Amino acid sequence: MLLEIGDTHRHEFRFSQEDVIKFAEVTGDKNPLHLDAEYAATTRFKRPIIHGHLSSSVFTRILGMEFPGEGSIYMKQETEYLFPMFVDTDYEVIFTVMSIDREKHIAEITGEVFIKGTSRRTIRGLATLMHLTKI
Repeated sequence: MLLEIGDTHRHEFRFSQEDVIKFAEVTGDKNPLHLDAEYAATTRFKRPIIHGHLSSSVFTRILGMEFPGEGSIYMKQETEYLFPMFVDTDYEVIFTVMSIDREKHIAEITGEVFIKGTSRRTIRGLATLMHLTKI
């Protein structure tokens, strides 16, 4: 099925402290703000926060596997981190198709992450994707 301007997709998710530890190991970003509760307690956040790129990795997971899905090729991602994200918290991401160039098989899709059940937006982004069969 081809994407259309205005199409949306919602997905609920959460990250665990184990996810944060694995991300730190893979990337080498072992900032104590993400891993050390005692250190984080001395900061304005009062507890460890999730790495920004881990929190926005939901974009590549959903855009690459569900909407539009397998075969998607990331061309560009603009991301704004608006509010810290924490482990064991429920979030919802909402994707909306903003523009489509069928000749080039390219779409721009916004992604917004909210703390589930609230209007508190944590991330806002714009992805440019190519997909040869769904765009």
